[in-house]
Amino acid sequence: MNAAHKTTILLVEDEQNLHEALKLNLELEGYTITSAYDGSAALEALQNEYFDLIILDVMLPEMDGITVAETIRISNNEVPILILSAKNSSADRVLGLKKGADDYLTKPFNLEELLLRVNKLINKNKKIQEKSTVGNSYSFGNNLIDFKAQEAVTRTGSKIQLSKKETMLLKLLIENKNEVVPREKILQSVWGYNVYPTTRTIDNFILNFRKYFEDDSRNPRFFHSVRGVGYKYSE
Repeated sequence: MNAAHKTTILLVEDEQNLHEALKLNLELEGYTITSAYDGSAALEALQNEYFDLIILDVMLPEMDGITVAETIRISNNEVPILILSAKNSSADRVLGLKKGADDYLTKPFNLEELLLRVNKLINKNKKIQEKSTVGNSYSFGNNLIDFKAQEAVTRTGSKIQLSKKETMLLKLLIENKNEVVPREKILQSVWGYNVYPTTRTIDNFILNFRKYFEDDSRNPRFFHSVRGVGYKYSE
């Protein structure tokens, strides 16, 4: 994620006055806010844009916040979710956290506490995203990748030029070694925030990697597709 990327928050709250007050205070903290006033609008915004955090009211028209959180998690989107709720019982809190919320704040809340929790969730998420970075070069199975020069020497000794996107995708997968990287995260990190090409695009890149780097591309050792979830590099 580049340093110029401003921290973006999707604010989902149908009560106009509270929405405006929250938006203003969050903007004063330096966050970029996208507004949604119901669940469907929130899910639509998520299809088109990357967010660092969602602030989600439970009592929304048509689709309630708990259903929205559940839908987001089913699609393997790991964006942090802070739920706001007028319901204060521990059963409601447990349900919210169970359905995918990272934090739960009951109304009326103290604004300073909300801002602290927002800051904490965003920083925690950024730390997770900035996993161990690999250096300028990386070798595996007699292949050597030079990320800086955007080229690789394959196990057969042939040198290949890599495109910028190939280099970025290789780096992302290798930095998350042995872990499935969700499709959304790949599209967001490699293709840019608001352009979501089809999964087929990523599949083609993975097929190329297998051709370049695997002894047997039909039985890959390094580059794996995990159906419906994402892709994984393993050693």
